[in-house]
This record gives sequence, C-alpha cells and structure tokens, in this order.
Amino acid sequence: MSFNDNVRQIYIDQLNEMKNGGIFKEERAICAPQDSEIDVEFPIGSEKKHVINMCANNYLGLSSHPEVVKAAHEGLDVRGYGMSSVRFICGTQDIHKTLEQKLTEFLGTEDTILFPSCMDANGGVFEAVLTDQDVMIADRLVHASIIDGMRLCKAQNDSFKHSDMNHLEQKLQLHQDKRMRLIITDGAFSMDGDLAKLDKIVELAEKYNSMVFLDDSHSSGYIGKTGRGTQEHCGVMGKIDIITTTLGKALGGASGGCVSGRKEIVEMCRQKARPYLFSNTVAPVIVEGALRVLDIISKSTERRDKLEDNTKFWRKGLTDAGFIIKEGETAIVPVMLFNAKLSQDFAKDLYAEGIYAVGFFFPVVPKGQARIRTQLSAAHEMHHLEKALAAFIKVGKKYDILGKTKQEIIDKYGM
Repeated sequence: MSFNDNVRQIYIDQLNEMKNGGIFKEERAICAPQDSEIDVEFPIGSEKKHVINMCANNYLGLSSHPEVVKAAHEGLDVRGYGMSSVRFICGTQDIHKTLEQKLTEFLGTEDTILFPSCMDANGGVFEAVLTDQDVMIADRLVHASIIDGMRLCKAQNDSFKHSDMNHLEQKLQLHQDKRMRLIITDGAFSMDGDLAKLDKIVELAEKYNSMVFLDDSHSSGYIGKTGRGTQEHCGVMGKIDIITTTLGKALGGASGGCVSGRKEIVEMCRQKARPYLFSNTVAPVIVEGALRVLDIISKSTERRDKLEDNTKFWRKGLTDAGFIIKEGETAIVPVMLFNAKLSQDFAKDLYAEGIYAVGFFFPVVPKGQARIRTQLSAAHEMHHLEKALAAFIKVGKKYDILGKTKQEIIDKYGM
C-alpha cells in the first residue's frame, strides 16, 4: 500500500485524537544558551518569552559555563569539527583516550569506552557481553534506553519490582542455573528521582554470584560527597561491574556517553558493541569541553553542594505548600498531578507565570502517574526558586490541588 489519502487519514485521526485528549506534545524552541533563565518560543513561532528554566538536566550549571565554552572553542580550533569516522578506523584522537582515562579515574573503575550517547552505550553493552545462556534481571523502572538495549540481547529478560530487594533475591534464586546473572538498575531513577538501593543490590550480587549494571546518567557529577555518583553515595565504589553514564547532563550537557567498569567487559564492547563500531566518534569539541568539566568538578564540590542546598529548599517548599511530590534526595523532583491533561494545563499556566516546566504523561510515565518533573540546578539562585515556588502555589490554588490527596485529585480530574 502506498502512502495514499486513506493512509494519511489514519495518521491524521490518531494525531487529532491525541490533541483532543490534551496529550499532544507541542514542540518548543529554546532561543538562548541553556541556563537558569532562557528565552523560549512555546509553541514554536510564537513570541519569545523570558522564563526561569525548571526542567533541564543541567544539574551543575555547566552547560554554558565560560570555561567549558572556551575549552570547546580551543578543541574546535586545534582538533577540528568532526572525525568523519568511527573509532576503530581513523576516528580516535589522543584526546579521546585521555577522556576515557579521566572518566575511569573519576568513576573508580578499571577502564572506559566512549559512545556517541548513553543511549548508544545502553543499546550496545548487553548484546556485546551476554549470550542466550545468561539472564538480565532489571528494576521495573529502568530507563527506556536500557529496555531497548535489553531487547537487542539474546539473554533471558526478567525483572524485579521497583527497589524491592526481596523480589530481587527471589529472582536471583530462580536463575541460579544461568551462566551469568546481571542485575540492572538506574542510579537515580529519571522520572521519580529516587536512588537505587545499590548497597543492598551489591550484597545480593555477592551472595548469588551475580554482576551489577548501573546506569548513573542522572547521578554522575553531583550524587555522592564528591559527585562520583550513586556508587559513592551508597559506599560501593569499585564494586559495580558495568557503569553507563552520559556527558549530556551534569557533565557538561552536550552529548556523548560511556561504558565503564571491568576491563574485560569494556574490551568486549570495543570489539563487539554495534553503536561503537558503526557510529561516528564523539566530536573533538565535546571531548575538550568534557575534559574541562571533569577538571572543574574534581577541584571543588562547590557546585554539587549548592545544588544540594537548592534541592532541599525546593523539596521542602513544595511539600509545605501541600503538593504531592515523590520523595528522594536527588535534584529530580516530580510534582504529582495524576491526570495527563491537568499536567499540560498546569505547565501552560506556569509558563504564563514565567516558569518553564513540562508535563509528563503516558507513555513517558505509567497511566495515571502524570506529573510536572522539576529539576534543580546549581545555576539556580534563591530568587529563581522563590519565584518558581510562588508560581507553583498560584497555579496549584487555581486547580485546587494544594493539600489534596491523590484520590481527591483523581476524583476531581480523573486519571
């Protein structure tokens, strides 16, 4: 069947259904560097509005830091724009090896390999290191890219209830006949903002002779006393077999990711991981910027300390105001609204108040779990947070959700 009028109408009807249901994702454009204050076109083509940004992964405020930008310029001038090659042909510069070594030292692992993104790292690692004789046992709230990577792997796929260590232990007992058991978890869960019980997971892995995989993308750079991530926070540095993380969040915010961990596993990725073998090398400008980021955060914890203070203020302010938030310690603070359309309307009203935040709903989160996911940054000053909190309270009063229970909100707006 060609793309005729009947086929076109099928897609038009589906899109209209999404629009009428209030769950259509409208594109928006940022017309400024990523920072605590940005200029936005929402929707695209409308007049620009200057707003406080409450939804970026720019946890340490380094996305437009002058030292990082300067390093990227130097990388462009000295190393060129792009490599026009994959790593194993002619796409490896000495700075790529330097960044891999710096990441290895920062994460406390044996070796590291760069990927174009952490999604690519997650898409390549499982297939490269596991076979149909093995089993993957994943937390049920792991990131979508982990799920996609698991689908590409021939190993058996199983799961355990979110952060339920008793259920994980049952699954480990069940799969003792497998050649290898790989426990898979996020460090900070990107939609809920809670941390994995990584110390307990490591205990179970040692008890049942299993390996541990950790995606620490939303933790690297600011979780733990020196920002080494969930493994530092939980006191298990050096005990994680495979770590994937990104340069696209706290570590500069551009792009690029990595697999870090046991040297034999990293070497298997170097030999077999398809996104590594068949994707262009991370651009030199990004490598130089990332190297400067690691220098900055290795010299001082000032930024992660400020982020911690901002997060405590924000969590307390929302809770005291009567919002339902997901408990946790991370800079990801979801404000629960439970209804998809309400999350969109709430976000639009916040935008009118000069606050930029986005409503999340199915399929990004489970049905009935719609929310505004707020994210704190070291770039936020107290006046940003005070203005944002006042706007949230104003809009919360409009929809009469302050101090209400989950059931009361659902009764009023539906799921």
